[in-house]
Amino acid sequence: MAEAKRKKNETFESLLRRFNKKLMQSGKLLQAKKIRYLTKEPNKNLSKDLALRRKRIKEKRDYLKKIGKLED
Repeated sequence: MAEAKRKKNETFESLLRRFNKKLMQSGKLLQAKKIRYLTKEPNKNLSKDLALRRKRIKEKRDYLKKIGKLED
C-alpha cells in the first residue's frame, strides 16, 4: 500500500497529490481497476448446455413462425 506522511507546513492538497502520485506509480490502482469487473468463465459443460438450449429455442421459434402460430 502506498503511504505518504504529512511533512511540516505541508497543505492537505499537496499531501493528497503526493499520495496519488505514489499510488499511481505503485500500480495498485491500475490492478484494482483491471479486476473490478472480472467474471469467472463458465465451464465447458455449462457453456455447451447453454448453447444447445439457445439452439432449441431458436428452432422452436422458427417452427412456430413457419406454421403461422407466431407473429413477427
